[in-house]
Amino acid sequence: MSEGISFKGIGARFVFAFLLVCCTWNPTRYNYVEWAIAQWSNLMPLVVFVGLVLLAGWIYYLRVTARALGVLGIMLSLALSGTVIWILFYYNVVSTQSTTLISWLALILFSFILAMGMSWSHLSRSWSGQVEVDDKDN
Repeated sequence: MSEGISFKGIGARFVFAFLLVCCTWNPTRYNYVEWAIAQWSNLMPLVVFVGLVLLAGWIYYLRVTARALGVLGIMLSLALSGTVIWILFYYNVVSTQSTTLISWLALILFSFILAMGMSWSHLSRSWSGQVEVDDKDN
């Protein structure tokens, strides 16, 4: 992969996706949703500002992922993620009663889907040697 994307690049995309997902919500009390609910009346302008920054990140990641993977790719990614969780339940690696662990697994898998969406064009070009050209929005 001399010209293609490195594992470090994919890792960085995953870290940023994971930060976006977990800053928005996670099963701890340290997330935007909990903070916004608790601080709405005290820090309303700051809550709105941070919310808009997170919304911009979500729009960017979701738009790029949707364009790169398409509906079929996203559905396949979600199905694979669901199957991973099913396998972990089936082989008793994870208990169905472990809601916190299940939440973290879902956040990690969703972050991985977003990271793959962000990396897909680079991976495709590296694997196939073909360059993809997006239609220009009018």
